[in-house]
Amino acid sequence: MPTIVFVSPKGGAGKTTSSLVLATQIAERGKSVTVIDADPNHPVKTWAAEGAAPKSMAVISDVTEEDIADRIDAAAKESAFVIVDLEGTAATIVAHAISEADFVVVPTQGSQLDAEQAGRAFRLIRAHERGIQKHKPDYKLPYAVLFTRTSVAIQSRETTHIRRSFANAGIPVFKTELNERAAFKAMFAYRQSLSGLSRSEVSNVDKAIENAEMFAGELLQFLRKGHMEEKKEAAQ
Repeated sequence: MPTIVFVSPKGGAGKTTSSLVLATQIAERGKSVTVIDADPNHPVKTWAAEGAAPKSMAVISDVTEEDIADRIDAAAKESAFVIVDLEGTAATIVAHAISEADFVVVPTQGSQLDAEQAGRAFRLIRAHERGIQKHKPDYKLPYAVLFTRTSVAIQSRETTHIRRSFANAGIPVFKTELNERAAFKAMFAYRQSLSGLSRSEVSNVDKAIENAEMFAGELLQFLRKGHMEEKKEAAQ
């Protein structure tokens, strides 16, 4: 079953928010999902402790760099999807998680500083690819950059420039951006999924849900495309 790993070397890039948004969207579509909360602060575990997690969503937090690969493998045998939220700084646990990934999401804000830090994630992905390519020369690990905390109203010139730079470098980027919305922050404040938030207390919840659905839908399209390409290669 697909394992989706969220990697961001820079704190505050929206890694935990985007991973939780994806997990709840998948679970609310009726699919089983396990979130491996490998952030030392365990934000997803804390969120789920209030009991608002969908019934088909499980959270595992007691993982180490020594056992994370085994824990991911075990979770993938039990759930339709595994989502891994990693800490930002420790390269070893990130490398082990990437080795089990079917897709890597690299969240970044639309600033040059964040984009440069995202380069560290790309290097880890490419290091993993080189190891596999010794035996499978055509192997590529699917990944894409997700712009987070962007303006709802207009895309900044800096974000536009960074998108163009990524495109010129052949780095895939989600068309969907996870916008700066009160509802995404409110998920953690109220310990609720987006659908569980009170419209009277949180603004534009439905717009946030629409944004989340677009992100989840685009990621699932990436996965389907990768699956079809694997089947094509196997048939050749």
